Amino acid sequence: MKVLDLQCAQGHAFEGWFGSEEDFLAQKARALVCCPLCGDSDVLKKLSAPRLNLSSNRSMAVPEEASSGPVALAKHPLTEPMAAWLALSRKVVANTTDVGDRFAEEARKIHYGEVPEHAIRGQTTREEARELIDEGIGVIPLLLPEGAKGSLQ
Repeated sequence: MKVLDLQCAQGHAFEGWFGSEEDFLAQKARALVCCPLCGDSDVLKKLSAPRLNLSSNRSMAVPEEASSGPVALAKHPLTEPMAAWLALSRKVVANTTDVGDRFAEEARKIHYGEVPEHAIRGQTTREEARELIDEGIGVIPLLLPEGAKGSLQ
């Protein structure tokens, strides 16, 4: 298994697991590799350090000065917030019903008791959202990343 550090044209960094370099290239050529945040299929392989799998029977000597304190690994400053946003977005998708462009209509039905209360998500115009708010119906705009809408493997 080959773990590659990838980045989309929008600058989102993520990793992908592939059987081989050729497997990555074949999937990329068919536009099967895309950013889990924005869905961009313009993905580049970043430089990464090789991973060494050492057997647990072998011990590695660590220099004394290296083992005396914590080791800080460099991280991209946006990695953790993007991961949190993706996790929250997936939770929203998993716990709501997508009503598409019927959002305003469905929200009113729920608000006025025409259908049982349940969590929904969908699209509406800015004007419809204002009308819903004026009627006392809570609306929260949320941009969902493409990666939250489908399953990732």
